Order: sequence, then structure tokens, then C-alpha cells
Amino acid sequence: RQFPGCGNIVTFSQFLFIAVEGFIFEANFGRKRPAIPIRNYFIMVAMFFTVSVVNNYALNLNIAMPLHMIFRSGSLIASMALGIIILKKRYSVSKYSSIALVSLGIFTCTFMSAKQVASDSSLNQEDGPQAFLWWLLGIAALTFALLMSARMGIFQETLYKKFGKHSKEALFYNHALPLPGFLLLAPNIYQHAVLFSQSELFQVPVIGLTLPIMWFYLLMNVITQYVCIRGVFILTTECTSLTVTLVVTLRKFVSLIFSILYFQNPFTGWHWLGTAFVFVGTLMYTELWNSLGPLLARCRGRGRPKE
Repeated sequence: RQFPGCGNIVTFSQFLFIAVEGFIFEANFGRKRPAIPIRNYFIMVAMFFTVSVVNNYALNLNIAMPLHMIFRSGSLIASMALGIIILKKRYSVSKYSSIALVSLGIFTCTFMSAKQVASDSSLNQEDGPQAFLWWLLGIAALTFALLMSARMGIFQETLYKKFGKHSKEALFYNHALPLPGFLLLAPNIYQHAVLFSQSELFQVPVIGLTLPIMWFYLLMNVITQYVCIRGVFILTTECTSLTVTLVVTLRKFVSLIFSILYFQNPFTGWHWLGTAFVFVGTLMYTELWNSLGPLLARCRGRGRPKE
């Protein structure tokens, strides 16, 4: 809220921290050869870097954080669409129904946010059309990032099938190789570094260290992001892609609820309805109900008294 355009310095700090940690503990200071050919990582990194930057800039285009989270929860739609086009996959009727439900939820939230932008900008007729055009550009950016992210997932799945699953290696190269690309964003990163240094001072509890509060926020963000992204990369090697998608979507739901309650973001009943559609559709897609049925039946069977 204090610096809405600080996404680049946040992403750069996350990438730098994970790259340094991976260079020491995974790449053994560059002495360990990658199991997956490096050229494949360059392709994956180009998509990963593009998705990160585009998602950051979308927040500068009149896109509210709750809508940003909900829209990115539509990864199932993008994955299914590209799976049909690229991998020639076919799905059951229940899968298509769940995707339709998710699509309806995203459309509901997008439409209601569009009405909010229109009503807010109507207070200033001169800026109204321009604000709405920026919002449309933000929606286009989110759509592009969603499709690019799904394409990256398909590419990553293909690599894992061919070369085996190497989560720590993929985590390192996905964050180390894009670092030179941040040179293009250096002026913006430097500008926000100066602004962060000018923020109010904050004394860190326990250790008593005093530093600008925005740098403290950034440090906490980097640490929690490292825990999050490493967990996701490990999860991709231990579970199916559907399970990973379900876990990540539920994590986004928790983030959404926290964002609304803590930051008091505007959220109407229509937004809640759209959110329900998104997550119920996601649960339908993972066929959780079919898995729970036999499990509950076995539990009931164990609870019966012996004859």
C-alpha cells in the first residue's frame, strides 16, 4: 500500500536469496553439473521470469489484490485448455463441468470489480475512461501470465518425465538464471531501494536491531516466500499435479481471506459467490469427493461391532 510499484524489488530480492542459497547448498559453488540440460532451464526460466514480472505490473493497472489472487486461481482452466491444444488430452464431463464453474466464478469477480472501477472513476469523469482502460490492460496482463504459467507447467512436466524429478535443482536454476534480466529493471529497483531506506525506523523484537520498516517487511517477505516456493517445488516431486494444484489453490484462498480481513479490501457478496465457485470447481476437478467416499466407507466399516 505504501509503494504499490515495489513488485520488482520484492521479486529481485526473492530471486537473489534463493539463487545464493541454491548456489551454496545445491550447486556446490558451481561444481555440481545439472541433471537436466541447462538449455531446458533457459526456456523454463524465460517463461518463469515473464510470468513474475507481468503479474507484478498488473498490480499497477487498477487490479486489486483480491481480484489478482482469484484470477490466478484459474490456473486449472489454462492448464486444461493448453493440455487439450498441445498434449491432445481429453477429459471427462465432470472435469469440463468443474472448469465451467471455475470460469463462472472468475467472470463474476471480474465483472463486479469492473463495476467498482467504473463507479470509483465516475467521480472524476476526466480520469474515468483512462482508469477503466488501464484496468482492461491489467486483465489482459493477468490472462497472458495465466496462459504462460500453464505452458510452463506443461513444459516442466515433460522435462520431469524425461530426465527425472529434481526439485532443488529446478528451484535453483529457475531463480539464478533470470538474475541478469533484472538489469533491465535496475532503475526501478534502485528507486524503490531509496524509498525503502527513507521509510520510518523499526526496532526488530528480540535482537533489538533498528532498520527502516520497509526493509524489515522485505526481509520477512523473502523468508516466507523461500519456505513457500521450496515447499511447492518439493510437492511437485511427491504428489500428482492435481494434488499440487489443489494445495496451491487452497493456499491462495487462505491468502485471499487474510488479505481481505487484515487490509480491509472491498469485497462484496458477489465476490464471495465468485470465490465459492472458483474453489468448489477446483475441488470438483480434483475429484476429492470420489476419494472421500471409499475412505468414509472404510471408516464406517471399521467402526462396526464384530459379530
